[in-house]
Amino acid sequence: MATNVRHQLLDPLDRLIVGADKALRVIAGVASAARPTPAAHVADTGLTQAEQSHSAGLMRVNHVGEVCAQALYNSQARFAQSEDMRQQFEQAERDEEDHLAWTAQRLAELGSQPSLLNPLWYAGAYLLGTLAASLGDRRSLGFVVETERQVEAHLAGHLAQLPPQDEKSRAIVEHMRADEAAHGAAAQALGASATPAPVKALMTVMAKIMTVTAYRV
Repeated sequence: MATNVRHQLLDPLDRLIVGADKALRVIAGVASAARPTPAAHVADTGLTQAEQSHSAGLMRVNHVGEVCAQALYNSQARFAQSEDMRQQFEQAERDEEDHLAWTAQRLAELGSQPSLLNPLWYAGAYLLGTLAASLGDRRSLGFVVETERQVEAHLAGHLAQLPPQDEKSRAIVEHMRADEAAHGAAAQALGASATPAPVKALMTVMAKIMTVTAYRV
């Protein structure tokens, strides 16, 4: 009995420590991919300086999106009301870490760097994830569905904006788009509730602010 009680007391602390370590690593740009980058076997064709700068800006935005995804899923997993939901969020978080590593690698290849505002992006997204989780698992899942819907649309826009010859960046974005769609579908299948229209509108505005800023900084 004493052992079980001790485990229950330590487990939240362990999760807090793991979460804090995760946050520090994400903000510092430390990420390891379980899957190889989709661009591994794609030739890196020549880009003009303007095209390279544009691709770097778009990939920096995508990297920030993955920083936010890590924060969202980390907080939603920590405050999930059921073990099944916690595991679902943690699995999605692991998938998104691949995206984080892929976009960081591509940024380096393009001679650029992640956003200098990553600590701010992470903190804001963690707060949103915590608020979503506090509303219950079904609404938290609904937040995932809407987030992934907006991200999928955002990635489709990037595919249209990337230089046609930047096949490496395009391969990464296309794979990310497929993963985001799968995460949204999985959350919907688990019983996500609909996100209210005002919340959707607020999410759209916040995403716009993030993308415009992260493209440059």
